[in-house]
Amino acid sequence: MSRTDPTLREQVLEIEAERTSILDEARPEAMHKLAERGRLSARRRIGMLVDADTFEEIGGLAAAESAPGEPHARIRAPADGVVIGTARVDGRPVVVVSQDFSVFGGSIGRLGSAKTHRALSMAIRRGIPLVMLLDGGGHRIQDGQNSRHFAHANTMFHDLARACGWIPMVAVMLGAGFAGPTNYAGLADFVVMVRGLSTMGLAGPALVKAGTGEDVDTETLGGAATQVDKQGLADLGVASEEEALAATRRFLSYLPGNARAPAPHVACRDCRDRGADDSLLDIIPASTRRAYDMRKVIVAIADHDSMFELKPTFAGNIITTFARLGGRPVGFIANQPMRAGGMLDANACDKGAHFIAMCDAFGLPLISLIDVPGFFIGSIAERTTLGRRSAKLIYEWGHTSVPRISVVIRKGFGLGYFAMNGGRAFDADACFAWPSAQICAMSIEGAIDVAFRKEYMADSDPQARRQEMIETTRAQTGALQAAEGFGVDDIIDPRATRRRLIDVLEQTPPRRESDHPPKFRSIAPI
Repeated sequence: MSRTDPTLREQVLEIEAERTSILDEARPEAMHKLAERGRLSARRRIGMLVDADTFEEIGGLAAAESAPGEPHARIRAPADGVVIGTARVDGRPVVVVSQDFSVFGGSIGRLGSAKTHRALSMAIRRGIPLVMLLDGGGHRIQDGQNSRHFAHANTMFHDLARACGWIPMVAVMLGAGFAGPTNYAGLADFVVMVRGLSTMGLAGPALVKAGTGEDVDTETLGGAATQVDKQGLADLGVASEEEALAATRRFLSYLPGNARAPAPHVACRDCRDRGADDSLLDIIPASTRRAYDMRKVIVAIADHDSMFELKPTFAGNIITTFARLGGRPVGFIANQPMRAGGMLDANACDKGAHFIAMCDAFGLPLISLIDVPGFFIGSIAERTTLGRRSAKLIYEWGHTSVPRISVVIRKGFGLGYFAMNGGRAFDADACFAWPSAQICAMSIEGAIDVAFRKEYMADSDPQARRQEMIETTRAQTGALQAAEGFGVDDIIDPRATRRRLIDVLEQTPPRRESDHPPKFRSIAPI
């Protein structure tokens, strides 16, 4: 009897059965193991990140040809450990990559690598954000110890570099993230870790032990306390996977789909004069020796509940935060007097420079709130190569094309004033000062001690003479003198700051034409 070929209906059912077999519900044992480790599945993570019923999977039927170390044995490796596809977040399209820890520990096999690369290529071509949910041990070692395969390499990192500044890229570290995932994250715009769960680093403890002899535990080597708080490799440390995915959604809400698209405005019920109350008059202490929290200034100026701070636990002497003004996303970069008086060190310069570059890449205007006593000095500062790293901040201001506005809140001293876009340093679209501003080339006390020490020491009362010199000099550094010399556009009532910023942004084109010489590229001071 002849065999009957299956009908199309039967073929569809067969494919659907195969597709269903890779879903979480069909793999209870694997899902139970994930739950025991306190992890969500790759697909559940996607479901929590994206809008309901919008995920369209690509390459779900891809499967590894053989088991690691067993070239002749066919194995079960659903989707080869990587789930990719398109979806929507808050109604806007994204491409998602989610590593599946239940398949060989989330290691990256040949097809999984090809799928990840495919997702990146789609995001670049379509001009939509790429979100990577990373939970794996890097390259699948057994797949890579063969020069016939590995010598080819691939263009993944070439394309990540090409995507940088074109589309927003997010790396959400949701477990083991050593090696490959960390390399991906290094080129992402936003990296978030889950405390106690996520790790990052170029190699895990086992490989470190084998390669260097160093015996170090996972958390010390690459946990959030190290990579978020101390090193600043990641931007945010949160308490749960749910918080990490929520932070990703919020991050994307401030940015366009790509560098050529307009930034997403939202309806704003905040009056532009909402800040016209007395709260801003009480934040700044009368004494310049007393600190205050610059975050309170930003909260009072920005749209209600619109702050989203990046790297809040790293380099706390500078604040880098998204916010909105009149519904328009902007970037605030501000000195924080609560930490080291707001002085700029190497980490603050790195943090600020990266933030400026990201805002400029995606069209967010930059608002600089200045209270800077200068740069750190001394042998410790020099050992951090501050001379070059401080130049990053200056370099990035010199390359911005978005609107930029500066407001001198209190101190604007020395090169730090330049590096925070003070006055005419980088042709700001508006440069304002509060009445509390104090602007000069260096700290007043330091200037007197360097230039006039012999003079006041020759006086019958050296300390009284020194203090007299300090007060005389301080009287020449105020906001009124800055305005009289037209170094700032205006001295503004702090209560009018919000309105003045919104007014300027409404009148300013979203980009400036480049005024750079006809060079091929700039050379970053790194």
